[in-house]
Amino acid sequence: MVKSFLLNISSFFDKIQALWEGKSSLRIVSTVLVFCFIISSILSVLVINDVIHLGKFNNDFKNPFFSVEIVFTLLLITELLRLIFVLPQSVAKSVGKQFELLSLIFLRDGFKQFSHIDPAFTWSNIEESFIFMSIYGFGAIAVFTIIGFSHKLQKHIKLSQIEDDQEQFVYFKKLIGLFLLVAFAIVGYIDVTTFVFEGYYLHSFHTFFSILIFSDIVIVLVALRYTHNYYKIFRYSAFVLATILIRIALSVQPYYDVLIGVTAALFVLVLTLIYNYFLGLQPTKKEME
Repeated sequence: MVKSFLLNISSFFDKIQALWEGKSSLRIVSTVLVFCFIISSILSVLVINDVIHLGKFNNDFKNPFFSVEIVFTLLLITELLRLIFVLPQSVAKSVGKQFELLSLIFLRDGFKQFSHIDPAFTWSNIEESFIFMSIYGFGAIAVFTIIGFSHKLQKHIKLSQIEDDQEQFVYFKKLIGLFLLVAFAIVGYIDVTTFVFEGYYLHSFHTFFSILIFSDIVIVLVALRYTHNYYKIFRYSAFVLATILIRIALSVQPYYDVLIGVTAALFVLVLTLIYNYFLGLQPTKKEME
């Protein structure tokens, strides 16, 4: 009964993933992003020249670079969806995707500072924004570099050598993935309604990362059904801590957010190096016999 339910869930999840990752979907997403960038840029030009008035959004569009912030936020939303579909493939890949998102968020924050710069480009007006842009830019590069090394070093070892157990573990992760899709839709709905009726965007990436923390903990608990290997359980648990650090980085003030984000990326790199070392020391089946 349970296996049949998980099989149906897995099949449904695979269909949604195939739909999202298909070539036609990629083209649609790209077209929407380009269209939004052009439209928001045109709106900025019209607002700046007092041709139109956008009410509570008028001050935002008065800056000609606001369209950059809009399109980067939309790009982050699409990457957040990709993160959900990566989860069943590998917990390590999922954590890596979270850091990829963090690096893009840092870049978005850098562009956000750019949207606050006065078009006159006098140093007195751009000094503070320039400093923040530089910090976020180098923070994004640091996370990008560290996670790149972590990806290269990552060894994807099956949780269980029993094929049925490994398959069932993947099914459970797809079930969690479906719950994350529902959470993504709910958070998105709240953000959109707040934006339309109150005039500001919540940027609820921190909310979704809070949900990710709970989903990662569930994965650790489910993993205990299939293995008691200390190194694997410790690795999965440490990944949860990395997600918590990302969540904290998304909530604290500038400077500290970059520092915590880079520290979290270094934490995963050190974890990967140590895990690989101890993995090499574990006895093979022949040695155990």
